[in-house]
Amino acid sequence: MRYYSTNKQVPLSTLRDAVLKGLADDGGLYMPEHIPQFGNSFFSTLRKKTLQEMSLEVAAAFFGGDVAAAPLRGIVYDALNFSIPLTKVTGRLYSLELFHGPTMAFKDVGARFLARLMQYLARNEQSGINVLVATSGDTGSAVANGFLGMAGVAVTVLYPKGLVSKIQESQFTTLGQNVRALEVEGTFDDCQRLVKQAFLDKELNARRKLTSANSINLARFIPQAFYYFWGWAQMPPGSEVVVCVPSGNFGNLSAGLLAQRMGLPIKHFVAANNANDIFLKYLQTAEFSPRSSIATIASAMDVGNPSNFARIMDLYGNDYAKAAAAISGYSYSDAQIRTIVKRVFGGTQYLLDPHGACAYEALREYLENDKNAQGFFLETAHPAKFKETMDEILDDGIAVPGKLQAFMRGAKQSIGISNRYEDFKAFLLQ
Repeated sequence: MRYYSTNKQVPLSTLRDAVLKGLADDGGLYMPEHIPQFGNSFFSTLRKKTLQEMSLEVAAAFFGGDVAAAPLRGIVYDALNFSIPLTKVTGRLYSLELFHGPTMAFKDVGARFLARLMQYLARNEQSGINVLVATSGDTGSAVANGFLGMAGVAVTVLYPKGLVSKIQESQFTTLGQNVRALEVEGTFDDCQRLVKQAFLDKELNARRKLTSANSINLARFIPQAFYYFWGWAQMPPGSEVVVCVPSGNFGNLSAGLLAQRMGLPIKHFVAANNANDIFLKYLQTAEFSPRSSIATIASAMDVGNPSNFARIMDLYGNDYAKAAAAISGYSYSDAQIRTIVKRVFGGTQYLLDPHGACAYEALREYLENDKNAQGFFLETAHPAKFKETMDEILDDGIAVPGKLQAFMRGAKQSIGISNRYEDFKAFLLQ
Protein backbone atom coordinates (compact mmCIF):
# COMPACT_ATOMS: atom_id res chain seq x y z
CA MET A 1 0.00 0.00 0.00
CA ARG A 2 1.17 3.51 -0.83
CA TYR A 3 0.02 6.68 0.89
CA TYR A 4 -0.63 10.15 -0.52
CA SER A 5 -0.77 13.58 1.10
CA THR A 6 -4.13 15.33 1.35
CA ASN A 7 -2.36 18.36 -0.15
CA LYS A 8 -1.22 16.21 -3.10
CA GLN A 9 2.02 18.15 -3.60
CA VAL A 10 4.48 15.32 -2.87
CA PRO A 11 5.03 11.80 -4.28
CA LEU A 12 3.36 8.72 -2.83
CA SER A 13 4.99 7.36 0.31
CA THR A 14 5.66 3.89 1.69
CA LEU A 15 4.04 2.82 4.96
CA ARG A 16 7.37 3.05 6.76
CA ASP A 17 8.07 6.60 5.61
CA ALA A 18 4.52 7.77 6.22
CA VAL A 19 4.45 6.42 9.78
CA LEU A 20 7.94 7.55 10.74
CA LYS A 21 7.44 11.02 9.25
CA GLY A 22 3.91 11.51 10.58
CA LEU A 23 3.20 14.59 8.47
CA ALA A 24 3.86 14.85 4.73
CA ASP A 25 6.50 17.34 3.53
CA ASP A 26 3.79 19.54 1.99
CA GLY A 27 1.99 19.80 5.33
CA GLY A 28 -0.76 17.38 4.33
CA LEU A 29 -2.01 14.29 6.15
CA TYR A 30 -1.34 10.84 4.75
CA MET A 31 -4.20 8.79 3.33
CA PRO A 32 -4.16 5.27 1.82
CA GLU A 33 -3.89 5.19 -1.97
CA HIS A 34 -6.95 2.97 -2.06
CA ILE A 35 -9.47 1.91 0.57
CA PRO A 36 -9.92 -1.88 0.89
CA GLN A 37 -13.46 -3.21 0.49
CA PHE A 38 -15.14 -5.95 2.51
CA GLY A 39 -17.99 -7.95 1.01
CA ASN A 40 -21.04 -9.72 2.40
CA SER A 41 -19.09 -12.83 3.41
CA PHE A 42 -16.98 -10.75 5.79
CA PHE A 43 -19.95 -9.09 7.46
CA SER A 44 -21.99 -12.29 7.65
CA THR A 45 -19.37 -13.82 9.97
CA LEU A 46 -18.35 -10.67 11.83
CA ARG A 47 -20.52 -11.30 14.89
CA LYS A 48 -18.75 -14.61 15.48
CA LYS A 49 -15.30 -13.01 15.72
CA THR A 50 -13.49 -11.62 18.73
CA LEU A 51 -12.34 -8.01 18.85
CA GLN A 52 -8.78 -9.10 18.11
CA GLU A 53 -9.79 -11.39 15.23
CA MET A 54 -11.83 -8.79 13.36
CA SER A 55 -9.28 -6.05 14.07
CA LEU A 56 -6.55 -8.20 12.58
CA GLU A 57 -8.57 -8.62 9.37
CA VAL A 58 -9.04 -4.86 9.08
CA ALA A 59 -5.36 -4.24 9.86
CA ALA A 60 -4.25 -6.82 7.31
CA ALA A 61 -6.33 -5.12 4.61
CA PHE A 62 -4.20 -1.99 5.01
CA PHE A 63 -0.87 -3.19 6.37
CA GLY A 64 -0.66 -6.83 5.27
CA GLY A 65 1.45 -6.02 2.23
CA ASP A 66 4.08 -4.27 4.36
CA VAL A 67 4.06 -6.22 7.63
CA ALA A 68 4.45 -9.99 7.76
CA ALA A 69 1.49 -11.97 9.11
CA ALA A 70 3.06 -13.08 12.40
CA PRO A 71 4.36 -9.64 13.47
CA LEU A 72 1.09 -7.97 12.49
CA ARG A 73 -0.88 -10.48 14.54
CA GLY A 74 1.41 -9.79 17.49
CA ILE A 75 0.95 -6.03 17.12
CA VAL A 76 -2.86 -6.26 17.03
CA TYR A 77 -3.26 -8.83 19.78
CA ASP A 78 -0.84 -7.07 22.12
CA ALA A 79 -2.33 -3.62 21.47
CA LEU A 80 -5.93 -4.78 21.99
CA ASN A 81 -5.52 -6.79 25.17
CA PHE A 82 -8.59 -5.27 26.86
CA SER A 83 -12.35 -5.33 26.35
CA ILE A 84 -14.59 -2.83 24.56
CA PRO A 85 -18.14 -3.58 25.76
CA LEU A 86 -21.31 -2.24 24.17
CA THR A 87 -23.78 -1.27 26.91
CA LYS A 88 -27.44 -0.45 26.46
CA VAL A 89 -28.19 2.87 28.15
CA THR A 90 -31.85 3.34 27.31
CA GLY A 91 -34.29 2.61 24.49
CA ARG A 92 -32.43 2.60 21.18
CA LEU A 93 -29.24 4.16 22.57
CA TYR A 94 -26.10 2.15 23.31
CA SER A 95 -22.70 3.17 24.64
CA LEU A 96 -19.50 1.75 23.14
CA GLU A 97 -17.21 1.89 26.15
CA LEU A 98 -13.71 2.67 24.95
CA PHE A 99 -12.25 3.32 28.39
CA HIS A 100 -11.21 -0.14 29.55
CA GLY A 101 -7.59 0.09 28.38
CA PRO A 102 -4.49 0.95 30.43
CA THR A 103 -5.11 4.72 30.54
CA MET A 104 -8.91 4.40 30.46
CA ALA A 105 -9.46 6.36 27.23
CA PHE A 106 -10.27 5.48 23.61
CA LYS A 107 -6.86 6.62 22.49
CA ASP A 108 -5.32 3.47 24.00
CA VAL A 109 -6.43 1.64 20.84
CA GLY A 110 -4.66 3.85 18.31
CA ALA A 111 -1.69 4.76 20.49
CA ARG A 112 -0.82 1.19 21.46
CA PHE A 113 -1.13 0.00 17.87
CA LEU A 114 1.01 2.90 16.63
CA ALA A 115 3.73 2.31 19.21
CA ARG A 116 4.08 -1.35 18.30
CA LEU A 117 3.91 -0.78 14.55
CA MET A 118 6.43 2.04 14.76
CA GLN A 119 8.81 -0.14 16.76
CA TYR A 120 8.50 -2.82 14.07
CA LEU A 121 9.04 -0.40 11.18
CA ALA A 122 12.01 1.26 12.88
CA ARG A 123 13.67 -1.97 13.97
CA ASN A 124 16.70 -1.31 11.73
CA GLU A 125 17.03 2.40 12.55
CA GLN A 126 20.51 3.34 13.76
CA SER A 127 19.49 6.67 15.30
CA GLY A 128 16.72 7.11 17.82
CA ILE A 129 13.20 8.34 17.04
CA ASN A 130 11.67 11.42 18.67
CA VAL A 131 7.88 11.21 19.01
CA LEU A 132 6.14 14.57 19.39
CA VAL A 133 2.55 14.68 20.59
CA ALA A 134 0.23 17.56 21.42
CA THR A 135 -2.53 16.70 23.86
CA SER A 136 -5.65 18.13 25.43
CA GLY A 137 -5.53 15.27 27.91
CA ASP A 138 -6.05 11.68 26.81
CA THR A 139 -3.73 11.56 23.79
CA GLY A 140 -0.73 12.39 25.96
CA SER A 141 -1.45 9.68 28.49
CA ALA A 142 -2.24 7.01 25.88
CA VAL A 143 0.84 7.76 23.76
CA ALA A 144 3.20 8.14 26.72
CA ASN A 145 2.11 4.84 28.22
CA GLY A 146 2.04 3.12 24.82
CA PHE A 147 5.69 4.00 24.17
CA LEU A 148 6.90 3.87 27.78
CA GLY A 149 10.23 2.06 28.08
CA MET A 150 10.64 1.39 24.34
CA ALA A 151 14.33 1.43 23.47
CA GLY A 152 15.38 4.02 20.91
CA VAL A 153 12.19 6.08 21.23
CA ALA A 154 11.95 9.41 23.08
CA VAL A 155 8.48 10.87 23.63
CA THR A 156 7.78 14.58 24.14
CA VAL A 157 4.24 15.47 25.23
CA LEU A 158 3.06 19.07 24.89
CA TYR A 159 -0.01 20.08 26.89
CA PRO A 160 -1.72 23.41 27.72
CA LYS A 161 -0.99 24.61 31.22
CA GLY A 162 -4.03 24.40 33.50
CA LEU A 163 -6.32 23.03 30.79
CA VAL A 164 -6.20 19.27 31.44
CA SER A 165 -7.56 17.46 34.47
CA LYS A 166 -5.24 16.55 37.33
CA ILE A 167 -5.68 12.84 36.71
CA GLN A 168 -4.95 13.18 32.99
CA GLU A 169 -1.89 15.28 33.76
CA SER A 170 -0.58 12.70 36.20
CA GLN A 171 -0.78 10.00 33.52
CA PHE A 172 2.02 11.51 31.43
CA THR A 173 3.93 13.87 33.74
CA THR A 174 4.91 11.24 36.32
CA LEU A 175 6.35 8.53 34.08
CA GLY A 176 9.95 9.61 33.50
CA GLN A 177 12.11 7.12 31.58
CA ASN A 178 11.79 8.01 27.87
CA VAL A 179 8.82 10.37 28.34
CA ARG A 180 9.15 14.16 28.74
CA ALA A 181 6.20 16.48 29.39
CA LEU A 182 6.19 20.14 28.34
CA GLU A 183 3.65 22.40 30.06
CA VAL A 184 2.90 25.04 27.42
CA GLU A 185 1.72 28.58 28.19
CA GLY A 186 -1.26 28.54 25.85
CA THR A 187 -4.02 26.35 24.44
CA PHE A 188 -4.12 22.95 22.75
CA ASP A 189 -4.07 24.76 19.42
CA ASP A 190 -0.73 26.30 20.41
CA CYS A 191 0.62 22.85 21.26
CA GLN A 192 -0.58 21.45 17.94
CA ARG A 193 0.91 24.41 16.05
CA LEU A 194 4.32 23.85 17.68
CA VAL A 195 4.32 20.18 16.70
CA LYS A 196 3.30 20.86 13.10
CA GLN A 197 5.90 23.61 12.77
CA ALA A 198 8.60 21.26 14.03
CA PHE A 199 7.75 18.66 11.39
CA LEU A 200 8.11 21.25 8.64
CA ASP A 201 11.43 22.63 9.98
CA LYS A 202 14.07 21.16 7.65
CA GLU A 203 17.00 22.13 9.85
CA LEU A 204 15.46 20.51 12.92
CA ASN A 205 14.53 17.35 11.04
CA ALA A 206 18.06 17.05 9.70
CA ARG A 207 19.33 16.91 13.28
CA ARG A 208 16.49 15.01 14.99
CA LYS A 209 14.37 12.19 13.55
CA LEU A 210 10.87 13.43 14.37
CA THR A 211 7.53 11.70 14.06
CA SER A 212 4.00 12.29 15.32
CA ALA A 213 1.75 10.23 17.54
CA ASN A 214 -1.25 12.51 17.22
CA SER A 215 -4.17 11.41 15.07
CA ILE A 216 -2.42 13.10 12.15
CA ASN A 217 -0.27 9.93 12.04
CA LEU A 218 -2.05 7.42 9.82
CA ALA A 219 -1.00 4.51 12.05
CA ARG A 220 -3.00 6.03 14.89
CA PHE A 221 -5.88 7.13 12.72
CA ILE A 222 -6.53 3.86 10.83
CA PRO A 223 -6.65 1.50 13.89
CA GLN A 224 -9.46 3.59 15.32
CA ALA A 225 -11.61 2.08 12.58
CA PHE A 226 -11.36 -1.29 14.38
CA TYR A 227 -13.90 -0.49 17.06
CA TYR A 228 -16.53 0.75 14.62
CA PHE A 229 -16.63 -2.77 13.15
CA TRP A 230 -16.75 -4.16 16.67
CA GLY A 231 -19.51 -1.81 17.82
CA TRP A 232 -21.65 -2.54 14.76
CA ALA A 233 -21.24 -6.30 15.28
CA GLN A 234 -22.53 -6.02 18.88
CA MET A 235 -25.70 -4.17 17.91
CA PRO A 236 -28.98 -6.14 17.56
CA PRO A 237 -28.96 -7.98 14.21
CA GLY A 238 -30.85 -6.19 11.48
CA SER A 239 -30.44 -2.76 13.04
CA GLU A 240 -30.15 0.39 10.98
CA VAL A 241 -27.16 1.75 12.88
CA VAL A 242 -26.36 5.41 13.49
CA VAL A 243 -23.08 6.30 15.22
CA CYS A 244 -22.36 9.44 17.22
CA VAL A 245 -18.80 10.60 17.86
CA PRO A 246 -17.66 13.26 20.37
CA SER A 247 -15.42 15.35 18.17
CA GLY A 248 -12.34 17.49 18.78
CA ASN A 249 -9.50 16.96 16.33
CA PHE A 250 -11.82 14.68 14.26
CA GLY A 251 -9.44 11.73 13.90
CA ASN A 252 -12.04 9.52 15.56
CA LEU A 253 -14.85 10.53 13.20
CA SER A 254 -12.50 10.23 10.22
CA ALA A 255 -11.78 6.63 11.20
CA GLY A 256 -15.49 5.87 11.38
CA LEU A 257 -16.03 7.33 7.94
CA LEU A 258 -13.11 5.22 6.69
CA ALA A 259 -14.77 2.08 8.11
CA GLN A 260 -18.00 3.02 6.36
CA ARG A 261 -16.10 3.48 3.11
CA MET A 262 -14.72 -0.06 3.56
CA GLY A 263 -18.28 -1.36 3.47
CA LEU A 264 -19.37 -1.17 7.11
CA PRO A 265 -23.15 -0.54 6.90
CA ILE A 266 -23.40 2.53 9.12
CA LYS A 267 -26.53 4.47 8.12
CA HIS A 268 -25.41 7.90 9.31
CA PHE A 269 -22.80 9.65 11.45
CA VAL A 270 -23.39 12.37 14.02
CA ALA A 271 -20.62 14.69 15.18
CA ALA A 272 -21.12 15.93 18.74
CA ASN A 273 -19.41 19.22 19.58
CA ASN A 274 -19.03 21.35 22.67
CA ALA A 275 -18.75 25.15 22.36
CA ASN A 276 -15.93 24.58 19.84
CA ASP A 277 -18.42 24.06 17.03
CA ILE A 278 -16.27 24.83 14.00
CA PHE A 279 -17.36 21.68 12.19
CA LEU A 280 -21.03 22.22 13.00
CA LYS A 281 -20.78 25.72 11.55
CA TYR A 282 -19.23 24.19 8.44
CA LEU A 283 -22.16 21.79 8.06
CA GLN A 284 -24.55 24.73 8.43
CA THR A 285 -22.77 27.24 6.17
CA ALA A 286 -20.30 25.35 3.93
CA GLU A 287 -17.58 27.63 5.36
CA PHE A 288 -14.70 26.19 7.38
CA SER A 289 -13.53 28.99 9.68
CA PRO A 290 -10.96 27.92 12.30
CA ARG A 291 -10.72 30.08 15.38
CA SER A 292 -9.08 30.08 18.80
CA SER A 293 -10.38 27.26 20.97
CA ILE A 294 -12.67 27.85 23.93
CA ALA A 295 -11.96 26.11 27.26
CA THR A 296 -14.84 23.84 28.34
CA ILE A 297 -15.49 20.99 30.76
CA ALA A 298 -15.26 18.60 27.77
CA SER A 299 -11.62 19.57 27.36
CA ALA A 300 -10.55 16.90 24.84
CA MET A 301 -12.93 18.54 22.36
CA ASP A 302 -11.44 22.01 22.83
CA VAL A 303 -9.96 22.31 19.35
CA GLY A 304 -10.38 25.42 17.22
CA ASN A 305 -8.62 24.16 14.09
CA PRO A 306 -9.19 20.39 13.78
CA SER A 307 -6.39 18.77 11.76
CA ASN A 308 -8.43 15.85 10.50
CA PHE A 309 -10.95 18.07 8.76
CA ALA A 310 -8.58 17.60 5.80
CA ARG A 311 -9.15 13.82 5.91
CA ILE A 312 -12.92 14.19 6.07
CA MET A 313 -12.89 16.49 3.06
CA ASP A 314 -10.56 14.13 1.22
CA LEU A 315 -12.92 11.20 1.80
CA TYR A 316 -15.73 13.21 0.20
CA GLY A 317 -13.64 14.65 -2.62
CA ASN A 318 -13.93 18.13 -1.04
CA ASP A 319 -17.63 18.01 -1.87
CA TYR A 320 -19.57 19.90 0.82
CA ALA A 321 -22.93 18.50 -0.25
CA LYS A 322 -21.78 14.89 0.15
CA ALA A 323 -20.21 15.52 3.56
CA ALA A 324 -23.25 17.41 4.85
CA ALA A 325 -25.57 14.62 3.68
CA ALA A 326 -23.54 11.93 5.48
CA ILE A 327 -22.87 13.73 8.78
CA SER A 328 -25.08 15.68 11.16
CA GLY A 329 -23.83 17.93 13.92
CA TYR A 330 -24.93 19.19 17.34
CA SER A 331 -23.21 21.30 19.98
CA TYR A 332 -23.67 21.75 23.73
CA SER A 333 -22.65 24.34 26.28
CA ASP A 334 -21.06 23.50 29.62
CA ALA A 335 -24.39 24.12 31.35
CA GLN A 336 -26.13 21.73 28.97
CA ILE A 337 -23.44 19.07 29.48
CA ARG A 338 -23.89 19.22 33.25
CA THR A 339 -27.65 18.86 32.85
CA ILE A 340 -27.27 15.88 30.51
CA VAL A 341 -24.95 14.04 32.91
CA LYS A 342 -27.33 14.55 35.84
CA ARG A 343 -30.45 13.65 33.84
CA VAL A 344 -29.06 10.45 32.38
CA PHE A 345 -27.54 9.29 35.66
CA GLY A 346 -30.75 10.03 37.52
CA GLY A 347 -32.87 8.19 34.96
CA THR A 348 -30.68 5.21 34.08
CA GLN A 349 -27.81 5.12 36.61
CA TYR A 350 -25.44 5.27 33.63
CA LEU A 351 -22.59 7.67 34.27
CA LEU A 352 -21.43 9.70 31.28
CA ASP A 353 -18.21 11.66 31.14
CA PRO A 354 -18.55 15.21 29.70
CA HIS A 355 -17.56 14.10 26.19
CA GLY A 356 -19.83 11.09 26.23
CA ALA A 357 -22.64 13.34 27.45
CA CYS A 358 -22.37 15.42 24.28
CA ALA A 359 -22.42 12.27 22.16
CA TYR A 360 -25.34 10.70 24.03
CA GLU A 361 -27.49 13.80 23.67
CA ALA A 362 -26.62 14.35 20.01
CA LEU A 363 -27.55 10.74 19.22
CA ARG A 364 -30.76 11.02 21.22
CA GLU A 365 -31.75 14.18 19.33
CA TYR A 366 -30.94 12.64 15.98
CA LEU A 367 -32.89 9.42 16.67
CA GLU A 368 -35.97 11.44 17.58
CA ASN A 369 -36.26 12.14 13.86
CA ASP A 370 -35.32 8.63 12.72
CA LYS A 371 -37.64 6.15 14.40
CA ASN A 372 -36.33 3.18 12.38
CA ALA A 373 -32.72 3.42 13.53
CA GLN A 374 -30.82 2.43 16.62
CA GLY A 375 -27.43 3.81 17.49
CA PHE A 376 -24.34 3.76 19.61
CA PHE A 377 -22.21 6.63 20.78
CA LEU A 378 -18.56 6.50 21.71
CA GLU A 379 -17.92 6.84 25.43
CA THR A 380 -14.33 7.90 25.05
CA ALA A 381 -13.00 8.18 28.61
CA HIS A 382 -13.77 7.00 32.11
CA PRO A 383 -15.70 9.72 33.98
CA ALA A 384 -13.20 9.63 36.86
CA LYS A 385 -10.56 11.15 34.56
CA PHE A 386 -12.58 14.36 35.03
CA LYS A 387 -13.19 13.90 38.75
CA GLU A 388 -13.20 17.60 39.66
CA THR A 389 -15.90 18.31 37.07
CA MET A 390 -17.91 15.18 37.86
CA ASP A 391 -17.85 15.91 41.60
CA GLU A 392 -19.26 19.38 40.87
CA ILE A 393 -22.07 17.91 38.79
CA LEU A 394 -23.10 14.99 41.02
CA ASP A 395 -24.08 15.40 44.66
CA ASP A 396 -22.15 12.38 45.91
CA GLY A 397 -19.10 12.66 43.64
CA ILE A 398 -17.50 9.64 42.01
CA ALA A 399 -14.87 7.09 42.99
CA VAL A 400 -11.50 6.85 41.24
CA PRO A 401 -10.58 3.36 39.94
CA GLY A 402 -7.35 1.86 41.24
CA LYS A 403 -5.87 1.99 37.74
CA LEU A 404 -6.07 5.79 37.83
CA GLN A 405 -5.07 6.11 41.49
CA ALA A 406 -1.76 4.45 40.65
CA PHE A 407 -0.84 7.29 38.28
CA MET A 408 -1.72 9.94 40.86
CA ARG A 409 0.85 8.63 43.33
CA GLY A 410 3.76 9.64 41.07
CA ALA A 411 5.64 12.95 41.26
CA LYS A 412 5.00 15.54 38.55
CA GLN A 413 8.08 16.03 36.33
CA SER A 414 6.86 18.46 33.66
CA ILE A 415 8.89 21.34 32.21
CA GLY A 416 7.33 24.78 31.69
CA ILE A 417 7.76 26.39 28.27
CA SER A 418 6.33 29.34 26.32
CA ASN A 419 4.24 28.92 23.19
CA ARG A 420 7.02 30.42 21.03
CA TYR A 421 8.37 28.02 18.41
CA GLU A 422 11.95 29.24 18.94
CA ASP A 423 11.83 28.05 22.57
CA PHE A 424 10.39 24.67 21.60
CA LYS A 425 13.02 24.15 18.90
CA ALA A 426 15.80 25.05 21.31
CA PHE A 427 14.45 22.48 23.77
CA LEU A 428 14.42 19.73 21.14
CA LEU A 429 18.01 20.54 20.12
CA GLN A 430 19.36 20.37 23.68
